Amino acid sequence: MHQFPHRCHSFDLAEVQRLSPVALAYVGDAVYELYVRVHCLMPPKKIRAYHAQVVAQVRAESQAQQLRSLEPHLLPAELEILRRGRNAAARGPKRVDPAIYQQATGLEALLGYLYLTDPDRLAELLEKLSFETISADTPMVSSHHP
Repeated sequence: MHQFPHRCHSFDLAEVQRLSPVALAYVGDAVYELYVRVHCLMPPKKIRAYHAQVVAQVRAESQAQQLRSLEPHLLPAELEILRRGRNAAARGPKRVDPAIYQQATGLEALLGYLYLTDPDRLAELLEKLSFETISADTPMVSSHHP
């Protein structure tokens, strides 16, 4: 998956640093979901199975679990983006613990930031994700984290 984080648009670092953490999370949400969708393509399966697999991975609880596995690998500047994303998280769905929602938003903000500024580092971190570690008994939510 080394080719995953190809950017279609180039942004100046100063431009990206002016974006709100919520805007970064907006981009990061799309980046993460696309990465998960591509990751789940093999072996080939029916579209319903793809969808179920992706929904299980992109919900806030799964993202928070992935974040915990990535945190030891993050650089100080990345931890700061993560902190800003967590602090900017809006109130999430009632069925999701606010702390979990904040962690998921922090992860998305970091992924969005790296997508826009450092695709190689984004690829390095995405390759550290382990989708097999997501617990099957983690409560399922009816929609994924926006």
